[in-house]
Amino acid sequence: MTIINGREDTFKEPSGTALTALAWILSDSARAHRFLDLTGLTPEILRETVGDVATQRAVLDFLCAHEPDLLAAAESLGVEPSLLASMRDRIGQ
Repeated sequence: MTIINGREDTFKEPSGTALTALAWILSDSARAHRFLDLTGLTPEILRETVGDVATQRAVLDFLCAHEPDLLAAAESLGVEPSLLASMRDRIGQ
């Protein structure tokens, strides 16, 4: 695992990584709306299902499906993009 800014504990498991990535997604209103539109989630459903594997996978799928978002999220979170992609593959295991 390559951590850029020394925040290794945040990124040890897929669920925590997905929740951190979700916070990044929601920090920008245009990106948040695009996430909701593409996933079909509503703010209410997101609040109810944020702990569910399917929702957390949707977060990481959203990032991995659009390279500019993946790269921006990785930079902002201080991790390599490959870490976010690998967590998507590991979530729910």
